[in-house]
Amino acid sequence: MTATLTWQPTLPPSDLEQYGVAQAVVGGTKIALYAVDGEYFATADLCTHGAASLADGYLDGELIECPLHQGTFNVKTGAAVGAPCTIAVKTFPVKLEDGLLHVGMEG
Repeated sequence: MTATLTWQPTLPPSDLEQYGVAQAVVGGTKIALYAVDGEYFATADLCTHGAASLADGYLDGELIECPLHQGTFNVKTGAAVGAPCTIAVKTFPVKLEDGLLHVGMEG
C-alpha cells in the first residue's frame, strides 16, 4: 500500500536566503528546509549521530554539516556522507505553492 502525502505549508523561500537553511515545525515534527541551486529540499532536523539541529548547521552546496560533530549529510538524498555520521537522515518532498514551501508528510 502506498502512503498518501499530505502537503503542509511551512516557510516562504525568502527565509532560506541568508544561510540556505531554516527550521520549520510540521505537525509537531522539526524539519530542516534547504535551498540549493534554485531547488528546495527537506530533511528531519535532528542529526542521526548527535542531538543537534541540522538547521543550525553549515550548508555547503548540497551538504549540511552538523554543528555538533561536523558530520555531513546530503540534503537531496539524506545520505550520511561524512564521519562521524553513518545513518541517513529522513527526507521529505518539497514543493513551492502560493509563495510558501510545502512539505509532503505521510499520513
